[in-house]
Amino acid sequence: MGRIVTSVTVGNIIEAGREVRCDALVDTGAYCLTLPAVWKERLGALPMSRVVEAEMADHRVVQGEICGPVRIQIDAFDAIAGEVLFLEMAPEDGLYEPLIGYITLEQSRLVVDMVGHRLVRLPHVDLKPVRRVA
Repeated sequence: MGRIVTSVTVGNIIEAGREVRCDALVDTGAYCLTLPAVWKERLGALPMSRVVEAEMADHRVVQGEICGPVRIQIDAFDAIAGEVLFLEMAPEDGLYEPLIGYITLEQSRLVVDMVGHRLVRLPHVDLKPVRRVA
């Protein structure tokens, strides 16, 4: 499978003009939109915040901070209100690698087109009823 990298803009919903624009790797194994902790100040004060533990790909457990709500726009798709996970990251060749995880993709109604190596918008929200077991 190839890498899908797309542009994302994250903005403070309350304070207009406080935003971060970057390219991010689509990672369906990651939880949500994940940005380097050093970028958090660019968004200004966010109304909600909680400390979480995150398990990394190498099985290390690190602390991060989930903040929101923020405005998230992936490429030219519709913007959503969501959360962002800030983690301590080491830049590689001076660059960070933000991630777009499955929660953010689902909220945006986006899926990965494995053949075309791109993101595609789902035509509708799935509201199938849950079958009750007696």
